[in-house]
Parts: sequence; C-alpha cells; structure tokens
Amino acid sequence: MSVIVLALRWLTLLGAALSAPLLAAETQVAVAANFTEPAKAIAAAFEKATGHKALLAFGASGGFYTQISHGAPFEVFLSADADRPARAEQEGLAVPGTRFTYAVGRLVLYSATPGLVDARGAVLKRGGFDRIAIADPATAPYGLAAVETMRRLGVEAALKPKIVTGSSIAQAYQFASTGAAQLGFVALSQVVAVRGGSRWIVPTGFHAPIEQQAVLLRTGEKNPAARAFLAFLKGRTALAIIRRYGYAVR
Repeated sequence: MSVIVLALRWLTLLGAALSAPLLAAETQVAVAANFTEPAKAIAAAFEKATGHKALLAFGASGGFYTQISHGAPFEVFLSADADRPARAEQEGLAVPGTRFTYAVGRLVLYSATPGLVDARGAVLKRGGFDRIAIADPATAPYGLAAVETMRRLGVEAALKPKIVTGSSIAQAYQFASTGAAQLGFVALSQVVAVRGGSRWIVPTGFHAPIEQQAVLLRTGEKNPAARAFLAFLKGRTALAIIRRYGYAVR
C-alpha cells in the first residue's frame, strides 16, 4: 500500500474524529411524568435520526419549574400544562417564540380490578372502594384535572377522605396499578397499552384542557441539540409516537 493511500486514510479518520463532537451533542430535557414512555421513544428516534442525544429527566411539572427557576441546568422543558412554560417565557427563563403545544392529554379513571370502573365513572358516586389516587393538584396538571372532574360530578367532598396524593402522575399510577389504591386518576398514555383492569376515559368537557407545552430554556439557547430536539418533536415521526400513546396533537 502506497504512502499516499495510507496518508489519505489517516486524514479521513482524523477528520471523522474531529468532526464527530461538532455534529453530535447532548441536551438536558425535563419531561412531565405523564409523557415518560412517549418521550423515551421519541428520544431514541431523535438520536437515530440526528446523532444528538436527549438526556431525559421525569417528574411533576411544578417541581421542574421550581428547579428551573433556581438554576437547574435543563435546556428543554416539556411541561404537562401551558401555564408554566408561559411563565418561564415571561420571567426570562425561556427563549421567546419557542413555546408550542406538543400534546393534548387525556385523563382516565383506572383500576387494576376488572369491572370496578364502569363506562361512565358512576363508581365515584356508587362507592365500594377505600382509596383513590390522584397526582398533587398543586404541581401536576393531571391532578388538577382530577379535582375538577370530581367537582363536576359533585363527589369531591365525599371522596376527599379517600384521596391518596402522589407527588406526580407517575406515583398516582403506581398506587392504582399496584392496588395500593383501588382507583386512580391517571394519564391515558400510562394505560393505553395495559391489558386488563377497568377504566373510564374522562370526557374532555369535565376539566380544563390538558394542553402540554414545550419551550426552549435560556440554558439551551446556544445548544444545537436542544433546538434540534424541539424541531424533531414537531415532526412526523414524533407526532406518530405521540398519537400512539393516546394524545391529541395540534
């Protein structure tokens, strides 16, 4: 093999090594707990398509907002509501013009027990259960939607002694799925692929719309991976995943 060929190969390998860090980057993403499974699928597709990596953290939207306002190094915020991304924008924590609705959530009354939840949610008035799980309405939009639903049905006062509050919708689902609570208000995305049990998909008019918004945070303004992730979230591949998990998209 000639010296020229060897030199060309060496230069090719060196160029690839030097360019790789410039082409691929990472971004820190705070994700509302209800969006855990679709976010994992989207992040995997994102990395395959772009080479960038989205490092995901999951939790209650209110908790994330507090962390972000105190300097947490998240670069993208996928909230379970529209209020907190809007506040982040107003308070200078987010990049103006980057906020958008990535999904519209659905609330479900779920039980691991077959037949316990009927098709109209009448079990909430009928009784026959000791505990019902909801996410903390102060920090989790799905918890607030659960409270609004109970008020709409006129059962909030009667059910109050039975309510078990989870720190996030993920914990509310854990209570309901393990039987720690016989019922739970959870996200449709959490049970869309779960077989068995019983459920009632709450009509959208029973609570304020669960409009979930994303926004680019100031910490990610100069990170190409952060901007690329938000762009990918709007694309056909991500939208198909979002729909598959029971969300509506706009």
